[in-house]
Amino acid sequence: MTEETTPGVTEAEVRSRPAWLIFGGLAVVVVVLDQLAKAWIVANLVPGQVVDVVGSSVRLIFSRNNGALFGLFSSSATLFGIGSLAVLVLIVWYHARAPRNLLLSIALGLLLGGAVGNLVDRLRIGYVVDFVDIGLGTLRFFTFNVGDSAISTAILLLLIIAIRPAPRPANADA
Repeated sequence: MTEETTPGVTEAEVRSRPAWLIFGGLAVVVVVLDQLAKAWIVANLVPGQVVDVVGSSVRLIFSRNNGALFGLFSSSATLFGIGSLAVLVLIVWYHARAPRNLLLSIALGLLLGGAVGNLVDRLRIGYVVDFVDIGLGTLRFFTFNVGDSAISTAILLLLIIAIRPAPRPANADA
């Protein structure tokens, strides 16, 4: 007989649940850091103003992004706002159905936090505040923000999860 932690819920069922605290907590941390960083940028820089952080390789620049991640598909903020709502629902739905996997909960929490942080901007001001500019001379990467960084990290983690070998059952060699 298995030990029950809650009446009617077995230990195996508890172990198989997604890690909601990690998922939700990480999403909240990303949203808060994203919004605080954007508020600081808006309060201290005018649009287009450049501040060198590490020479000209890493700069802060207040940029208004009315497109998608890294400024792709500009002038579509409303469309991406609606699409973002659907994505948020899918992220939470997938996390609820997925077996317990710490790396997956981290990846989906980062993804959710980044998407919510950018959605808040789209709904509140009609564009996303981007501010990190990295590059060498005139060769620059897309300007991005904390939410974009969380989304990019989440995508890398999801790729790692997808390509790493599945764990073998303990009795596979028997």
